[in-house]
Amino acid sequence: MIGRSIIHQESIDKVTGAAKFAGDYFLPETLHLKLKLSGRPHARIRSINTSVAEKSPGVIAVFTAQDIPVNRYGLIVNDQPVLCDEIVRYEGDPVAVVVAQSPAQAFKATGLIEVEYQDLPVIADPNDSLKGDAPLIHEKYPGNIAHSIRIRRGDTAKALKEADVIYENIYKTPMQEHAFLELEAGVAYVDDKGNVVIRTACQSIHDIQHQIAHTLDLPEEQVRVITGPVGGAFGGREDISIQIVLALAAWKLRQPVRMVWSRRESILGHPKRHATIIKHRWGADKNFKIIAAEVEILIDAGAYMCTSNSVLEGFHSQCVGPYEIPNIKMDGKAVFTNNIPGGAFRGYGAPQAAFAAELQITHLGELLGVDPITIRLKNCLQDSSIMPTQAPVPGGTNLASLIEVCARESGCKNSKQSWRLPELKSTTNRRRGFGFAVGMKATGYGYGFPEGSKAKVVLHGKATIEHADVYSAAVDVGQGAHSVLIQIAAHVLGIPFDLIEIHPGDTASSEDSGAAAASRLTFFAGNAVKLAAELALKSWRDENRPAVGDAHWISPPTTAPDPLTGACIDNVSYSYAAQGVIVEVDLETGQVILDTVIATHDPGRAINPQKVEGQIQGAVVQAMGWALLENFVTEQAMIKTNTLSSYLIPTTLDIPAKVKSIQIEKPDPVGPFGVRGVGEIPFIPLAPAVIAAIRDATGIWFNHLPIKPEEVVEKIKKNNQA
Repeated sequence: MIGRSIIHQESIDKVTGAAKFAGDYFLPETLHLKLKLSGRPHARIRSINTSVAEKSPGVIAVFTAQDIPVNRYGLIVNDQPVLCDEIVRYEGDPVAVVVAQSPAQAFKATGLIEVEYQDLPVIADPNDSLKGDAPLIHEKYPGNIAHSIRIRRGDTAKALKEADVIYENIYKTPMQEHAFLELEAGVAYVDDKGNVVIRTACQSIHDIQHQIAHTLDLPEEQVRVITGPVGGAFGGREDISIQIVLALAAWKLRQPVRMVWSRRESILGHPKRHATIIKHRWGADKNFKIIAAEVEILIDAGAYMCTSNSVLEGFHSQCVGPYEIPNIKMDGKAVFTNNIPGGAFRGYGAPQAAFAAELQITHLGELLGVDPITIRLKNCLQDSSIMPTQAPVPGGTNLASLIEVCARESGCKNSKQSWRLPELKSTTNRRRGFGFAVGMKATGYGYGFPEGSKAKVVLHGKATIEHADVYSAAVDVGQGAHSVLIQIAAHVLGIPFDLIEIHPGDTASSEDSGAAAASRLTFFAGNAVKLAAELALKSWRDENRPAVGDAHWISPPTTAPDPLTGACIDNVSYSYAAQGVIVEVDLETGQVILDTVIATHDPGRAINPQKVEGQIQGAVVQAMGWALLENFVTEQAMIKTNTLSSYLIPTTLDIPAKVKSIQIEKPDPVGPFGVRGVGEIPFIPLAPAVIAAIRDATGIWFNHLPIKPEEVVEKIKKNNQA
């Protein structure tokens, strides 16, 4: 069953419309909930008057902060109010909840809630947050610094003095909206056992259970979270959105309560990819070896912590990309602003790190007079390499092979220890260019987080296994995780795929598998299912009927970074990729068309090759949006692009004409059957490859995203005038 592109019933249900998503569930006598959002970026709440709203037709109840038993939550740090009681820190902060007999009545009543505010100074730029006279977003964080990191390896100052070439630049990346197809939705009720039950879309049912139980001050076993099919996530469903207030209303009213956000509410309400400012100063010798790197990282945490500390920590290992550099000095800060919070988004900081590092190495190559393939091969991580964290690279590194294969498949020619880039035909008004970039991405959270995954397999039958049940809380957010877990179980048990049923997404029946995040699910939950299936098979052979395998797979340990040097065992596994792209630039309009992508990836061992190819294709399109289309605009911390008519994402008419996926497998020593994570890595190299291709086509460099057509035209005019 390993290595076969099997189609699971879930896929058929989604295509035919048979699948039921969270917003498709209706219960008898269901009430409807709406949130009253602050609508301002920073203010003190002087008073909230709900009396008029409470008397509005159809309104059942209005809840404010005083109704929340424990009014602070967070995925990592409990710093965010469920409903604001003193201060609002961004425009999407909720201040009250209305429950009514219809959505329209609830919406109307939110407008009748009177909130008196005292506006406070707004910080929209992370650089302004660091100024000595800047007001504090949170009193307990001096200087508005949410988190800071550093690396000190070798003698960077000495190495830079000895370098033959030094290049420095500043790179900027923007926020990005997840734009998942299924809006935030859910229904909550209290069952006949007195448990509060919520059916919702999320990435970890146990994380949601924990935060609901914490804020409602209930035992965790009294909170049940169920999730079914999820219409996309990309990290945007890691944080709480509507789940706590739904559970609160159902718990208080003892009646089912339902809510579905609008697209505008979704854009205002859930965290975004972190905007970053990254400064690099690298030195290299005449043999094309990079000998030193100085890096300064500033990420916009927004109004609350969410995952900013964790995303920033990922820069420990990825601040200079997948290259071995003996001397590194890195300082990074995540700072609070009044912008919408920065949260998890496909890549978890790695795309921002790669954007800066890949452009930096390409620039450095230009100064040295060496092609982008050769300089990467000279410096890329190998199995014997040491990471910036001073830890050995986890085994099975295959990056050099990926680079060479991708270069050849892209049309590059190797001759005398150098590479000649493809010769592309252009016209007077349309120029074609080639760009190349690579990337790396950790699997799992790492940095000392105690990782593992739980699963259970139950075998039924008499003389032979007639049916098997797999219990795993692994959430399938569209990536095909359930299919893959069934394939793993079927392979271990030696039975057909269709004899296995998976029971996912219910805290009442499955123990914690860990989140569908960090490219970890096939790796971690797959190991747990594999172990559970092995234990169940042993029990079966011992004549137990039914035979049960209950497993807790524990990851090899990692360690937290040393606060002075950043030294640590950072992660248990990494994935790698190389991508070559061809773009066409219209010199009159400035439009950049992504024509061809050659995507070379190492999945370690592809359980389901078609699923891997789907991940590559989807990530390429999403990364193209980040690079060329998705211009997330804010003014004084107020979001201006709060609809999909003002925030443009790629459509079928925008996607590349050709995406060629090449899978080169080198098994990971820890992953099940050699698996590596593949969910995020295809996103990472694309944007810097596109920038390099624009440079090849036009002679113009960009150091930020997205690349807007008007900027291309303006730079072309300036270039021609010069």
